[in-house]
Amino acid sequence: MNPYILLAAAILSEIFGSSMLKLSNGFQKVFASIGVVVGMGSSFYCLSLALKSIPLGTAYAIWAGVGTALTALVGVLFWKESFHVQKFFGMVLIIGGVVIIKLAG
Repeated sequence: MNPYILLAAAILSEIFGSSMLKLSNGFQKVFASIGVVVGMGSSFYCLSLALKSIPLGTAYAIWAGVGTALTALVGVLFWKESFHVQKFFGMVLIIGGVVIIKLAG
């Protein structure tokens, strides 16, 4: 399987796990807590498979950077967290950094 598809699956699983972490209310809600374990476990599994072909620094930068930006977007869209110009530029810088690392590596 294409390692970048696996990396995308790792990112989406991590976003799901992080969202469930918020929903779990400090692991007080059982089904959301199970979602955390499944999401994060799936994320690390897919990431480990992607690392067979993608260099560690590149894969981790993409996984962490894109995951952070998209998780922040989920917070704004689903959890009604504030969105302001600084948050937008922060996300642009994260994604820009990922692109630079990918182009360099």
